[in-house]
Amino acid sequence: MAIALVAPPAQAAVDTMSKIRETRTIVLGVREAVPPFSFVNAQKQPAGYSVDLCMNAVEEIKRELKLPDIKVQYKLVAGPERIPKLLAGEIDLECGSTTNTMARQEKVDFSYTFFVAGMRVLTNNSLHVETVKDLKNLPVALTKGSTSEKLFKQLADGELRDAKFTTYENNGDAYKALKEGKVRAFAQDDSLLQGLVSNDKTIDTLSLSRLALSVEPYAVMVRKGDTALLAAVDRSLAQLYASGEINGLYDKWFNTHTLTIKMGRLTRDSFVRPNKQPGVAMVLGHSI
Repeated sequence: MAIALVAPPAQAAVDTMSKIRETRTIVLGVREAVPPFSFVNAQKQPAGYSVDLCMNAVEEIKRELKLPDIKVQYKLVAGPERIPKLLAGEIDLECGSTTNTMARQEKVDFSYTFFVAGMRVLTNNSLHVETVKDLKNLPVALTKGSTSEKLFKQLADGELRDAKFTTYENNGDAYKALKEGKVRAFAQDDSLLQGLVSNDKTIDTLSLSRLALSVEPYAVMVRKGDTALLAAVDRSLAQLYASGEINGLYDKWFNTHTLTIKMGRLTRDSFVRPNKQPGVAMVLGHSI
């Protein structure tokens, strides 16, 4: 008796560079309100540190393909939509504030790290958060699809079993809930929390915890196996780092009259030694 062995169909190779060559168009996924990384400005145009980095990558793509007239299209993506829209081919690069994690690496590929944040907690000045236990029995705001949501769901089964978590669709809604007293704390990356507070000039009663719950390396996302496109993005970042141009770009977005975020050691190290190290939780036994 003959037995036919049928191999499973191979996964189709991803080659966005060929698509860009054919269509002369690239689609950048951007965020609506995660300043100073990616947001829609007063002129209704995408702007921010991450958007600038992606536009620099587009220039590298133009050079490689010898196509100076590539059209750039922008598509707004919310936090939970980032990976699904990338995998569906609705966007080619995701230019926001996405943390490179081991879990996400199973679905997508990441560029070199371009910023390293840390997960902290924003609270009223009267509340001091020095340890995770200081959040016990408190209502805490989280953002849907974020690493903070993932970590705090794990903490809910242990250290913060008695805490009350409310998940909001975006950072703006979570921040509003904190200001209105619906929650006592808002857990998110420190850089994003500082961006929110800096745009709210009337707020001087909130402060960031000294407690850091994670290390969050941000990077550009591409589809898994999209090697040619990823190589172009990495080259563009490496050139910025090696030339020192990244310092001026950093100052443009992080040293302004409304926002000051000093360049951290891990961010500086990522410029000196480009890497793709995934983020980690600082709470023993948990992941992001």
